[in-house]
Amino acid sequence: MYTNPYPNMPSPCYILEEEKLRRNLSLIRSIADRAGVEFILAFKAFALWKTFPIFREYITHTTASSLYEARLAFEEFGSKAHTYSPAYEEGTFDDIVKCSSHISFNSLTQFERFADRAAGVSCGLRINPEYSEIETDLYNPCAPGSRFGVLAKDLPAELPSQIEGFHCHCHCESSSYALENTLTHIEAKFGPWLSKVKWLNLGGGHLVTRADYDVEHLIGVLQNLRAKYPNLQIILEPGSAFAWQTGPLVSRVVDIVENHGIKTAILNVSFTCHMPDCLEMPYWPRVRGAETLEGEDAAGHETEDTVYRLGGNSCLSGDFMGYWRFERPLAIGDTIIFEDMIHYTTVKTNMFNGIHHPSLALLHADGTLEVLRNYAYEDYRDRMD
Repeated sequence: MYTNPYPNMPSPCYILEEEKLRRNLSLIRSIADRAGVEFILAFKAFALWKTFPIFREYITHTTASSLYEARLAFEEFGSKAHTYSPAYEEGTFDDIVKCSSHISFNSLTQFERFADRAAGVSCGLRINPEYSEIETDLYNPCAPGSRFGVLAKDLPAELPSQIEGFHCHCHCESSSYALENTLTHIEAKFGPWLSKVKWLNLGGGHLVTRADYDVEHLIGVLQNLRAKYPNLQIILEPGSAFAWQTGPLVSRVVDIVENHGIKTAILNVSFTCHMPDCLEMPYWPRVRGAETLEGEDAAGHETEDTVYRLGGNSCLSGDFMGYWRFERPLAIGDTIIFEDMIHYTTVKTNMFNGIHHPSLALLHADGTLEVLRNYAYEDYRDRMD
C-alpha cells in the first residue's frame, strides 16, 4: 500500500501525468469549439513551461498578471499574453506591452496614465459586477471595498475609444450556474456598454473539468450570451481547470511524534511551503489510501492506532493538518501521496526555512517518468543574492 508507485522518482516530487492533462485539455477544447469561445491558460494556477508543447496542441493563448508571466507567455508559450495587473508600473509597462496582445486596466486612472503607451494592443477595463458566490473572503474579488475593477457607477456613458473590452473575474472553482448568475449581474450593471465593446473576458474559476460540472449547461449559457451580443469575443481563462486532478505530490514519512495521544507523521514536505492553499482556503487534501477525517468525523478518533495528523517539516507551528485514517500504522520511510497537487502549488511554493523544494516530473503517456527539474541549495541561496 505504501510502496512508491512512481519508480526512479526523487523525493519529494510533484508528478504531472500526461494522460490526465490531455484528458482535461481535450474537454476544454471541445467546450471552446462547441460554444464558440476561447479558453486561455492562466499562469497564476499553472506555469510549468516545459509542458507547454502539450498545451499548444489544444490552445493558442495564455493570461499573465505580471511582466514575468507576460514574458513566459511570449518567450516560452510562443504567443503574446492577455495581461491584467492590479497596478502597472512605470519601469515595466513598456516591456509588458511588448509581450501582450491584450491589456486590461484595473482602474480608469491606470488607463489614463498608460493608454498612450499601449499602441498596437487591445485595451480593456476590469469591471466589478459587485456579485460573487465565493464563500472564502480571501478569494473574493467582489467583496465590498475590493481593490479590483471599476464599478458601473464610475464608468462614463461613452467609453474612451481605446477601450475595446471588459475583463471580469469573480469565480473560484465555481459552477456553470454561478457563471449564469454572474452574467445576470454583469448585464444589469454593464449592459449599456456590452454592445459597444469587442471582447468580454470572463476570467478564471470555471472548474469545467470537475466530474460534477454541468458542461452542457455551460455551453448553452455561452451560446446564449454570444447570440445576444454577437459583437463580443468571449474569453475564459481558468487555471485550475487545466491542471485539475492531473497528478500528486509524493512525499515520505521522516518521523512520527506523539503528544497527548495525538500522533503526527512528519513528512519531507510542508503545507505552508508546498501546499499553501490547504492552509489558506483551508481544505483537507485527499491522501491516497487514507480516509480523510474532518471536523465532527475526527472527534473521538484522534488517538486510534491508524489515525494521524500530517505535519510539514517547517518550524511554523501551524504547518500541519489532520486527521487521516490509514489502513495500518505508519512507519518512517512510508510513502504519502497527496492527490491533485498540480494546480496552485508550484506557482505558490516558497523556500521558507530553506526547506528543499520538491522536484518536478512529467509522467509520459508511455509510462516513462521525466524529471523536469531538481532543486538545490543554490536555488535557495540565489533568491537572496
